[in-house]
Amino acid sequence: MKYLEPSYFFDFENNFIQELISEFTEQSLTDKEKTIGLYTKVRDDWKYDPYSISLAKENYRASSIAQKATGNCVEKSILLIAGLRALGIPARLHLGKVKNHIAVDRLTEKFGSNELTPHGMVNVLLNDKWLKMSPAFNKSLCGKLDVEPLEFDGENNSFLQAYNSAGTRFMEYTDDYGHFEDVPLEFMIKNIKEHYPHIFDTTENITEFKL
Repeated sequence: MKYLEPSYFFDFENNFIQELISEFTEQSLTDKEKTIGLYTKVRDDWKYDPYSISLAKENYRASSIAQKATGNCVEKSILLIAGLRALGIPARLHLGKVKNHIAVDRLTEKFGSNELTPHGMVNVLLNDKWLKMSPAFNKSLCGKLDVEPLEFDGENNSFLQAYNSAGTRFMEYTDDYGHFEDVPLEFMIKNIKEHYPHIFDTTENITEFKL
């Protein structure tokens, strides 16, 4: 199956990815248990950082992301997909656009909008059913934002924190770009430049940004 194969971006044969999955390779574990364990590890061990943007191809390799301490939603999704494929579990990247409604002051200041695009999540195939999950927001960050962390049970979709603990709107999807077998870097770069043109007004030749 194509969603099990390695690629330039999903380079799961690399030692860093093999180390990532090492605790989930026991044959006694089911695919569901492996997926839940790896999802939780990627969610919480890499802190969410939406303010670092890269246009460089090499920075979207799973092995490169594995060596960092932080990642944005797309990067963390790539890392999780590589780990799942390494475990023999079909997975693919799903992209969309989301609007945040809480803690948006810095987002609006840096991006000129409270919408983030492309927003990455993961589709995983378990028991012949494709499920959506998003490892973006680490548990400690959710605590600061008074939002319940997204838990994945291996049976239901878990990709949207619509409200915080007080019932206030937290996030909504405003567009869906569909799923991809590999990382569509050209599409992502075009999408970023179209939605945040001011970032590139005076930095046309720069491929990495810390906003």
